[in-house]
Amino acid sequence: MIEAVKLWNEPNNMSHWDFEIDPEWQAFAALAKLAGDAVRTESPLPRVLGGISPIDAKFITNMKDQGVLDHVDAVAVHGFPLDWNHWQIHEWPDRLAEIQALTDLPVWVTEVGVSTFGAEEVQEFGLRRTAELLIGRAPRVHWYSLYDLPRAWPATTRHREAEGSSYYRHFYMGLLREDGTPKLALRHFADYTPELGICQWFHFEDHRLDDAVRWLRELGVKKLRTGLSWADSFRPGADAWFDRQMKALDEFDVTITYCFTPEHCGIRPHHTSPPKCAGEFADFCARMTRRYA
Repeated sequence: MIEAVKLWNEPNNMSHWDFEIDPEWQAFAALAKLAGDAVRTESPLPRVLGGISPIDAKFITNMKDQGVLDHVDAVAVHGFPLDWNHWQIHEWPDRLAEIQALTDLPVWVTEVGVSTFGAEEVQEFGLRRTAELLIGRAPRVHWYSLYDLPRAWPATTRHREAEGSSYYRHFYMGLLREDGTPKLALRHFADYTPELGICQWFHFEDHRLDDAVRWLRELGVKKLRTGLSWADSFRPGADAWFDRQMKALDEFDVTITYCFTPEHCGIRPHHTSPPKCAGEFADFCARMTRRYA
């Protein structure tokens, strides 16, 4: 079942929001407030402000000043200190406390992970240390991710191969390889469930869905974060795929993320673009909440 609705994903990251168009995030703030209100008209589910990456107190202060935090019930952060962030893994409690000090809202960790880009042993250590540092300090902690991103699929980032090794780390974040075989860290994951959840994005008509459900059961996962793409909602057969995905995941407590601008709705024809009309995103959020909550 859906336990929470998340509004966008990493809005302070250029890979997910074009702040060249919206440098002060005024368009994003308007979108988040409209979407938060639209969700509330359909359901009392908690509304979570899209997980920020990097963890940035100034961004949360900006959202607070623009009134966005009055339209959500929690805020979320993402952290990858062994791959992309410029801080060390043992700093997690301080990074979390930095955001907790800015708001009375709960602060969730909706993506935290470690890649096997350098060595599987790095992920094995990172999983254990992350669990030690975060379980009990945040209401939700979601490990990213169950599966490696298939090499044939592009990572959701604006500059792709130009980012060098930062880009290729996207393909090594799973506890399972692309072919479904386990990595070293997988054997420890069940030691931390159900307190530790998983974030696993499913692409449109994703062939991994049924196998993912079997693995989540085996690992004892109860809390799952995934998404429904506004852009995908315009594909032929979108509702049928969304129905199949959500039915397959019904046994888990799902935080569902709404994001990604359809090309024809954006100020620029790109999934990161602010939409021409924020109300259209709010309508999508309301419709999906009505359908699945």
